[in-house]
Amino acid sequence: MKKVLKGMPLFSALGFKKQMLALAICAGVGLGAISTVEAAPARNVNPPSLKASAPHVYVVKKGDTLWDISKKFLKNPVRWPEIWASNKHVKNPHWIFPGDRLLMCTYNGKPIIGKDEGDGCEGIIRRYTGGTKLQPQVRVESLNNAIPVIPLEYIKQWLERSSVISPDSLKDTPYILGAADNRVLAAAGQTVYARGNGMEVGQRYAVYRQGEPYIFVDANGKKFNAGVEINQVASGIAVRDENDITTLELTDTYNAEVRRSDLVLPEYDPMLPTLFYPTSAENVTEGGSVVRVMGSIGTAAVHSVVTLDRGTLQGIQPGFVFNVTQKGEMVTDPKTKERIQLPGQRVGQVMVFKSFDNLSYAYVLESELPIKVGASIQPPLMDD
Repeated sequence: MKKVLKGMPLFSALGFKKQMLALAICAGVGLGAISTVEAAPARNVNPPSLKASAPHVYVVKKGDTLWDISKKFLKNPVRWPEIWASNKHVKNPHWIFPGDRLLMCTYNGKPIIGKDEGDGCEGIIRRYTGGTKLQPQVRVESLNNAIPVIPLEYIKQWLERSSVISPDSLKDTPYILGAADNRVLAAAGQTVYARGNGMEVGQRYAVYRQGEPYIFVDANGKKFNAGVEINQVASGIAVRDENDITTLELTDTYNAEVRRSDLVLPEYDPMLPTLFYPTSAENVTEGGSVVRVMGSIGTAAVHSVVTLDRGTLQGIQPGFVFNVTQKGEMVTDPKTKERIQLPGQRVGQVMVFKSFDNLSYAYVLESELPIKVGASIQPPLMDD
C-alpha cells in the first residue's frame, strides 16, 4: 500500500528500553490511563439542532451507547458535549449508567440535557451552573456498567492487543526461538524459548505477531516505513534464563498460536477507555484518509475498525469524529470521450479511539455505503 503524505515526519529511533516505556504509556488511549476528551468550543453561534422526535425524558438502558443516546436528541451527535449538563460537583460528571433518567431542559434559551437527581430541570440547571449542591448521596455502581461512547466489544481487540511501533525499535526486541518438543506452534500450557537481552525470570511477557508495515511515499517520492503493526497472540511467564535463552511458560493465547520469530515484550495491564467524548476534530493537519481496514481485506461498514494516516503528530486525539468521503468514479463523457472524475460522496463517519505518532485506529460510527481504502476524512460541519 502506497500513499503520498506531505509533511509527515518519520518515527524517531527508540532503543529497546525506551520502546518498553512507550508501549506502557502509549500516547492516546488503549495502552495507558483512561482518557477524557472535552468538547472543543463550537465554531458557530447557533445552538445544536434537536431532532423533532427528541424525547423530553429518556431512561438509559443496558446496551445503550453514548453515540446512540446522542442520536436520539441531536441532528449532529458530535455536538453532544455542548448540550450535556454535567454535574460540576461530581468527580466524573460524564459517566452515565443504565437506569439514569435524562431530562431535556432549557437554559438561557438553549437546550441542555442532564441526569435527574429527583429535583427535575431546576436541580439539573443549578448543578450545571455551579449552584447549591444537594446533600451527598451514596451510589454503588461498577465502572464496568458505565455507558460507553461506542460498543467496546467491537474495539476491545485493538485497544488491548494491537499497537503500532517504530520499525527501528524492532532491532533489539527479544523473539521466540522455538518451542519444546520440536513443536512448530505453541499454545497456552506449553513451553517456548525466547532469545534477547533484558528479560527477567518471574516477569510476565506478551508475545506479539508482527503485521504488515505501513509504507508511504513522502512529498519527494521516497518510500518510508511509518510504523509496524504488532498484535498480541499470547501471554506467559519467564521461568528460567540460561545461556542467553529465556524459557517462557505460556498461560494464555489469543486467536493464534505462538511461532518462531514472534516478538516478546513486557506485558502491561490495559485499561479500557470509556470516557472520551465524541467531538469535532480541531487543528488537525489537512488531508488524511483511510489506509487500512482492520481484520479485513475488503471494505468497512458500521462496527468496523480502520486505520487513518493521521496521528498525534498531526493533532489527532481520541474522540475526534471525521466524515468519510469516497472518491467519485472515473467515467467517460459520452459526447467528448474525455475521462472525468465524478464528485466525491460522503459515505460515513468514524471516531478515533487510539492514536500513535502518525497513525490512528478509528471505529466506524455510520456507513451509508461501504468504506474503501483511500477514502478521505474531513472534520464534520458544525451547522446543525
